[in-house]
Amino acid sequence: MCMRGVCCVIVSGARVKTFLDLVKFEHTVFALPFAYAGMLLASMQVNGTGWPGWHVLVWVTVAMAAARTAAMGANRVIDRFIDARNPRTA
Repeated sequence: MCMRGVCCVIVSGARVKTFLDLVKFEHTVFALPFAYAGMLLASMQVNGTGWPGWHVLVWVTVAMAAARTAAMGANRVIDRFIDARNPRTA
């Protein structure tokens, strides 16, 4: 139910699963340890300690998931005609 002019979006579980399959979210989860390793190495260089803090960990996680999801979504849209002609991806 929408209230006070705020548009509400109801998303079914099937649509979320379809979207996560589209952008290969499991690949994002696989890539997170590499982002965390880079975060820790950068913290060693800048702070002299390997731990930058919880707030940095949260932002690295959000940035990594958002950037990779946006990139995979854009790739699906941009390459749709090329993928349609390729037997492996059609």
